[in-house]
Formats: sequence, structure tokens, C-alpha cells
Amino acid sequence: MLNSSTPELQNRAIQFLQQNPEQRLKTLKQLGIGRYEFLTKIQLNEANIVCMMRFLQNSQQLKFPYLVGADLSNLILNEVNFIRGNLTNANLQRSSLVNADLLFANFTKADLRNADLTGATLNETIWTEALVEGCQFGEGIGLTQLQYQDLKLRGAKFTHLNNDN
Repeated sequence: MLNSSTPELQNRAIQFLQQNPEQRLKTLKQLGIGRYEFLTKIQLNEANIVCMMRFLQNSQQLKFPYLVGADLSNLILNEVNFIRGNLTNANLQRSSLVNADLLFANFTKADLRNADLTGATLNETIWTEALVEGCQFGEGIGLTQLQYQDLKLRGAKFTHLNNDN
């Protein structure tokens, strides 16, 4: 469990987020988590300080991206691997996740308004209370018919609409 009152850990997270992308990537590689290259793009703000504290505290035990409450808005995350990622309450507004690997990702209460998930693999994803108005899903690869219909009713956009049975 994260002890968010740990000043040293908080300072490390802030220092990380103040680095340029190249310095961040070098730090991630030193920690053995260079595969999470998307962390080189996130903004310095309260939500991402907490997110980075979790990554820094548990860098040796990370298997899947734990991005609860993270601010990933307005980012280009094309082809990112968020397999089994926990994106509960994450802000992904206006982000591009084109061709992203999102198998088993949890988007509970995430904000995906006006995001682009065209070509993303969406098998076994969770969309409970996710905000999807204006979110582009392309064909919605891997969505069940029920998910497709639910997301469409909530304002998601699909490029290829042959799923209307």
C-alpha cells in the first residue's frame, strides 16, 4: 500500500516528472521499467505525482500498468501496451490510443471523452461508468455485442457499423 505522506517518495516522483523525456526514459531503464515509456510523456500534476509514487515504490514488482487516477489526457499513446492495465478513474480525454493493446484493461469511471481508440484491441475490457462521449472506437475490435451497444448509447463513435444486428 502506498504511503502518500512519504516526503522522500513524493520528492522522487516530482523530480522524475520535472525531467525531460530522455532523462525520464533513462531513469525508467535504470529501474527496470523501461517498457513503460509512456511515463516519459505524462504531465507534472497532483494525479501523476501519486501515480509515479506507486511506480517508484514498486518498480521491482510491476507486472501490469497501475494507472488509477492518472492524468493521461491529450497524449499520443499509439500502440501502447496497457494489457491488464488498471485505468480506473484515469483521465484519457483527447488522447490517442490508436492500435493500442488494451486486453483486459479496466476503464471503470475513466474519462475517455474525445479519445481515439481506433484499431485498439479491446478484448475483455471493463467499461463500468466510463465516460465515452465522442470517443472513436473504429471497429471496436474485441468488444462484445453488449459492450458495443452500451458504448454506442453512451456516445461512443464507431467507424464501421456492421455490428447492428
